[in-house]
Amino acid sequence: MLFDTTEMKIFYSLALLFVLTYINCVPVPPAHKAPNIDPKEGDVPQQEEIDLQLEYQRYLKEVVDALEKDEKFSKQLSEANSSDIKSGEIAKHLDFVDHGIRSKLDEIKRREMERLRTVAREKMRLANGVGKFGPMDPSHLHHDNPHTFEIEDLQKLIKSATSDLEKHDTERKKEFKHYEMEKEHLRREKFKGMDEDHRKQEQLKFDQQQKKHKDHPKLLHPGSEDQLKEVWEKNDHMDKEDFNPKTFFQMHDVNQDGYLEIDEVEALFQTELDKAYDPNATEDDMEERYEEMNRMREHVMKEVDKDKDGLVSLDEFMQETKDRDFKKDEGWKTIDEEEPYTDDEFKGFEEDWKKEHAQPGEINIPPHPNQHQQPPEEHQPVSSGVPAGL
Repeated sequence: MLFDTTEMKIFYSLALLFVLTYINCVPVPPAHKAPNIDPKEGDVPQQEEIDLQLEYQRYLKEVVDALEKDEKFSKQLSEANSSDIKSGEIAKHLDFVDHGIRSKLDEIKRREMERLRTVAREKMRLANGVGKFGPMDPSHLHHDNPHTFEIEDLQKLIKSATSDLEKHDTERKKEFKHYEMEKEHLRREKFKGMDEDHRKQEQLKFDQQQKKHKDHPKLLHPGSEDQLKEVWEKNDHMDKEDFNPKTFFQMHDVNQDGYLEIDEVEALFQTELDKAYDPNATEDDMEERYEEMNRMREHVMKEVDKDKDGLVSLDEFMQETKDRDFKKDEGWKTIDEEEPYTDDEFKGFEEDWKKEHAQPGEINIPPHPNQHQQPPEEHQPVSSGVPAGL
């Protein structure tokens, strides 16, 4: 799916950019799950759509879809700057939206209010059982008028969604670090159950795979002249000597809206990513490829996106190509060249893992009160609290 400038501004500000653009335009990221250290033949990893954990995602999309149908509001949005959108100032133009669309928005809000009431009732029911839930915080809509969609509703929705979007990268990095630590933990646990000979064989196999993964061509610095010229030559099939930044921008502005959007920027990195991450190679981890792509995107957007609206305009792009650093290529360090976590972080992860996966009576976890414990026989040593075999 491709979006025009107006749609992209709505989608970015309302945090649907990651939900819709990523799903339709770039490779779907692998769902974070327990690493499979020794996959069985025939196992196929399942891929899931990105979930920003926005509880109100359907409501968000329905509001966006309705507003897009109003030509006046869309025009105001296309002419607004990013600060007016993110602050919710653009919501003031809701007063000029067509009556039929306002009625549709009222209906959408009433359905959302009913959904929230249903959620609240369910949480209260569960709270009377074993589950305990904190108070609900539906900050994405205005409660004083439960039956009509007002300016305050749009302001709250924009601010809530923008806040969630800003938290997304932070949460993604946290989840990736956990994934890497879990992968290393499971590798070590697998070794514990082996005799010396098998352990040496597995270590040799692991070392060979690591070496094979690292044996790839040098990655060019994302956004540098050399990196863009490589795309120009290999992907666009143009003569490298004829490289023209403006023409390059126009060729990769797929929907011709005058901006490079998130998916269009990330598309520029796929050739570099292919050098280090092959989906058909067992030594390459697609979780790491996805994280690598995000790291490249964050780096380029930090350098080029001067007004921080999540888009790269032609002016921003051309200005960057005139910077003297544009012609420098310092290369790019991949994830495996940098420590994803510290020793202390891994130690803390190991301790948490033992607590979470302990059997009753192990690692200072009290046994279930109904579980009958036999006292140790005299010839048996008293347990140290660490499970046998560790």
